[in-house]
Amino acid sequence: MRSRSIRFRLTVWYALVLTGALALFGGLIWLSLRQRLVSELDEDLSDSASRFEAYLRRETVEFSGPQLRTEMEEFCQALPSSSRLELRSSNGFDFRYPVGARASLKQVRTLHRSFSIGNEAFTLDIATSANSINHTLDLLGILLVALIPVVIAIACLGGAWLSRRALRPVDEITAAARAISIDNLSQRLPVPPTGDELERLTEVWNTMLARLDSAVTMLSQFAADASHELRTPLAVIRTSAELALRRAREPESYRESLAEVVAESERMTQLVEDLLFLARSDSGTDGMPMVPLDLRDALGDAVTEVRDLATERHMAIGVSLPAEPVAVHGNRAALRRLFLALLDNALKYSPEGSEVKVSLNSSGSVAVEDSGIGIGPAELPSIFQRFFRADKARSNGGHGLGLSLAQTLARLHGASIDVTSAEGEGSVFWVRFPVPATHTGG
Repeated sequence: MRSRSIRFRLTVWYALVLTGALALFGGLIWLSLRQRLVSELDEDLSDSASRFEAYLRRETVEFSGPQLRTEMEEFCQALPSSSRLELRSSNGFDFRYPVGARASLKQVRTLHRSFSIGNEAFTLDIATSANSINHTLDLLGILLVALIPVVIAIACLGGAWLSRRALRPVDEITAAARAISIDNLSQRLPVPPTGDELERLTEVWNTMLARLDSAVTMLSQFAADASHELRTPLAVIRTSAELALRRAREPESYRESLAEVVAESERMTQLVEDLLFLARSDSGTDGMPMVPLDLRDALGDAVTEVRDLATERHMAIGVSLPAEPVAVHGNRAALRRLFLALLDNALKYSPEGSEVKVSLNSSGSVAVEDSGIGIGPAELPSIFQRFFRADKARSNGGHGLGLSLAQTLARLHGASIDVTSAEGEGSVFWVRFPVPATHTGG
């Protein structure tokens, strides 16, 4: 069944709630009025019975027999015309008013009272008609039954009009949202200046659109940069292969071409692996097992792996490690890769003959310091972006993913990474890990 609009559901719920409220209100009014009218009628009956009892006590002193009956009839004539009275005594005295009538009326209220005068016991039944009460209650019931549907109908029409007016900005926001597509994500929804939930909802939607626009822009740039980076090694491989096949060559020449193909293939393989790792980490499917380990071991693995590269470039690596283990919860291979990215970056942008300093303190902070070309203030906020490379560093052969990988790996370990740098003076990269209270493994 087709779902109903919010306006229709609001009107239906409003009508149901209003019907229940009016029915409860009308019922309470009817019951309260009935209780009040019946209470007043009972008070009148009690007052009449008390006056009749007092009158009878006075008259029995002076009169008896037929004369007493006559006096009582004169008293009863002052009662309302709808009243009925019966008096019986233990000595057989029986009096009814009106004379000869039985106090058995339809829709009456009856009061029963017993009292004694001297040695004689009396039983008094006094009754009066409740027709006026019932008539009043019936009239009120008719008015309630007739007016409540009219009030509900008017209220529903007003509620439907109000809900349509209140939800009109929602329709406008919906229409504006439908007009936004992947081609015009820079467009924003109009924010109604109402100061209510609709204004806050629109602002949240615009914030989400801004994030989505930024993500799509970054994704498009990422795809373009990845295509550019992959195109270069593929072009080199293809060119080397075509030149090798163009004419017969010496075996040494073939070996040189194949070595160039292997080198570019390795570079392309590393790039693809880095891209796959970043994609898995973005989607939360990296699946790295985390265990307690000594941070000194992972840092030592990375330093050992880059020593040969530093030697080739006539550079030194100074290492400062604490004597006691530094326990963290992490993945040793991933941490080695993190430190390799920072060390490779430091060696790549430092001059020959310089020294890269690596230090670890007991609080879980790792510092990688170089004396290279440094990073300018304008470039510093962007160095962790994927494929970002400063123009002066284009010739160093990297593809701009190392620092982005390092930041991702640090985040996966709950660590923070930041940098301080000055142009021409070098840079210091800090990685700060959350260190457990005790060390449980290595």
